[in-house]
Amino acid sequence: MSAPTPEPAEHAATEGSRTDPVFSDSARASLEALRSEIAKAVVGQDPAVTGLVVALLCRGHVLLEGVPGVAKTLLARALAASLELDTKRVQFTPDLMPSDVTGSLVYDARTAEFSFQPGPVFTNILLADEINRTPPKTQSSLLEAMEERQVTVDGTPRALPDPFMVAATQNPVEYEGTYPLPEAQLDRFLLKLTVPLPSRDDEIDVLSRHASGFDPRDLDAAGIRPVAGPADLEAARAAVAKTRVSTEIAAYVVDICRATRTSPSLTLGASPRGATALLSTARAWAWLTGRDYVIPDDVKALALPTLRHRIQLRPEAEMEGVTADSVITAVLAHVPVPR
Repeated sequence: MSAPTPEPAEHAATEGSRTDPVFSDSARASLEALRSEIAKAVVGQDPAVTGLVVALLCRGHVLLEGVPGVAKTLLARALAASLELDTKRVQFTPDLMPSDVTGSLVYDARTAEFSFQPGPVFTNILLADEINRTPPKTQSSLLEAMEERQVTVDGTPRALPDPFMVAATQNPVEYEGTYPLPEAQLDRFLLKLTVPLPSRDDEIDVLSRHASGFDPRDLDAAGIRPVAGPADLEAARAAVAKTRVSTEIAAYVVDICRATRTSPSLTLGASPRGATALLSTARAWAWLTGRDYVIPDDVKALALPTLRHRIQLRPEAEMEGVTADSVITAVLAHVPVPR
């Protein structure tokens, strides 16, 4: 997937009300309300919630990495419920076929014709659970959907709904029977978000909720209600597209990505697509924090989730305990910050 880029200005101007500052502020307030709404079901995962919202604003996709039981699935479901979006979940297994994801042509004996039966990819938020447990052939069935926002079956392209986001999960500690995602597919994810184990206080809160009757399968009973919708998301995207980027900030993003390419700990640094992605996520973060211009802190805030899956460590560095995050952190510390 090409890194998400801001919408052109002429698209943002198709509806005057969508570009009005008051309408933009209303959209921001609605999206900010997502945190408290999702917190009714998910405890202590604010960074992941923010990352998912940033991805939606940038028309991107997210790879969620965390051990089982840290509410990755619940997070995606709660986000969809809070945004009044449709969501579907696919459990990726070794025997999953591409048509199980995209859909297929089915013969109708009554009409003696083939008709297309849409697969679960035809939704707003697709939760691809344990994506690395299915073979590359099935993994690749998502590539066209993520890149082109369409699915081609029997030569006929079929558009996916808008908004559309893939939220894929993978387990960072269990590799037996898995098929690691190739670099080309990893690059199609805008962000890689780590979903950590909760703190002691948060875990006590989780247990208290369950003791009080909380059922993670029943979000309505948890009190989650839509606090934003597609119209708010559309207005937010138009506002993000107007967020200003100075030449100095653009150069700062380029310098960060170029520095990863010369790091002695890496065999692969961030590509120009990675630089474009970092600029997009920084713009979305700047808008979410209430500014119409990007500052270096916006770039720093999104550098780890945007770049950590786009670089590749040397085996010897990995053996020494070097991580992708530590390399990016070192790069941020050494690249001069524009004044």
